[in-house]
Formats: sequence, C-alpha cells, structure tokens
Amino acid sequence: MSKKYALATIAAATLALLGVAGVASSAGAATTTPVPLTTSPPTPPPCPPALPIGGMVDSTTATSVTIRYSLLFSPPCGYDLPITVNLFVSRDDAAQWRDPVASADSGMERHGTVVVEGLTPDTEYWFRFSDPQGRRDPYIIGGPARTQAVAAPVCAATATIGSGWGSGFVATVTVRNTGTEALDGWRVSWTWPGDQRIQSLWNGTLTEAGGEVTVRDAGWNGRLAPGGSTTFGLLATTTSVPEGFALDCGR
Repeated sequence: MSKKYALATIAAATLALLGVAGVASSAGAATTTPVPLTTSPPTPPPCPPALPIGGMVDSTTATSVTIRYSLLFSPPCGYDLPITVNLFVSRDDAAQWRDPVASADSGMERHGTVVVEGLTPDTEYWFRFSDPQGRRDPYIIGGPARTQAVAAPVCAATATIGSGWGSGFVATVTVRNTGTEALDGWRVSWTWPGDQRIQSLWNGTLTEAGGEVTVRDAGWNGRLAPGGSTTFGLLATTTSVPEGFALDCGR
C-alpha cells in the first residue's frame, strides 16, 4: 500500500465518522426538544362570607315606603348601581319574584334610601333588591312595611258669601264636627281663586300667606260635640267676587 493510498483511506474513514456523529447529534437534538409549558389562569379569590347588600324599612306614609340600603360588594360578589327596590303585596310573591307591584331606583351612592311611591294606604308590602344587569339578590326578603291608613275626616267646612260689591265681599264659614267623638280644636284652610285678600276676620285666628289661608279656632269655640257646629266670618277685598271657594277642614 502506497503512502498516498493510505492517506486517502484515513481521510475517507474520518469523513465517515464525522457523518455518523452528525446524524447521532441530530437524532439526539430531536429527542431533547423542549416541550412548551401550559399555565392555568389564576383562580379568583373567594367572595367574603357576608351578604352583598343589606336593607331595612326606614319610614312609610299613606302612599309611599322608604327603604334604607347598604351595598357592600360589587360584582362578582355583589351588584352594580343603581339598586332597584321591588315591592310585592305578599311574602310568597316576593319569594317567587312574582308580580311586583311597584319599584324605584337608588342613586349612585353605595349607602342611602329609596322612596317607592304610588302605593295603596293601609297595605303591607315586602321588598327585594336587583341591579341593572338583571341580578336578583337571593338573600334579602324585607318587610312587611305597612303604609299608613288615611284618617277619616273629623270636620267639614262650608262658605257662604253674604254680600258683595265691586271691591270686596263678606263671607260666613260654618265648621261642623262630622266625627263620632268630640272635636278639640279645628283648622280650616283654602287657596283663593284670584286676588282676594282678607281685610278682617272674627271668631277665628288667621294666618295668610299670599293666596294661602288658614283659620284656626279662637279657643272658646274650638270644642265641638259630634254633629255640633260653629261659625267664623271674614271681610275680603278683591277685584272679582268669587262664587265660592273650596275649604279643607281638620284638626
């Protein structure tokens, strides 16, 4: 074997070894390719162990109920503002969210009151909360809240215009006890239909502010038995004598 042939053989063997190593290296790299890691989204913290909203009856009138509320949490644990107060005429209806009869919205305050109006006197109502997104609070069924009864009138008053002239007139007002018990003190009020003003008044105590008039008893004629009556008189100035005026009578 010549020296030149020997060198060629060694070079070919070297190249063959390098090729095998390259294949092995490539195979090894393929088997060790890193796998991408997958991550889960963070779990939101649990809601606090408390009611998201609280409420109570604050006050009532004959035709309205005022509910006081306190919003503690916003979504996802609570509700968005404004809060809606929904009224029902029975607890069963409220529990089933069935046939609400009235509702009203709060302002954008987290703590405050809501007045629901247009209600029936002397009637019980239950309330529940909801928000603009249609979320219904499952916890609070508040009530009952009873509207006040309308008091029966205890007296009636009628006016009679006795005489009139171009710039004034004289009238007599009769006050009668229409109740079943003695009336201790009475009050008659009205609003003039035009520019009428009282110049003088007798058998009563006058308070006049613009066209608003209130006359109370004079003390000695304040007590009226059932069916009993008394009168007071007035002299008024005007540019147009009215045919009459509507009176309101009470205690």
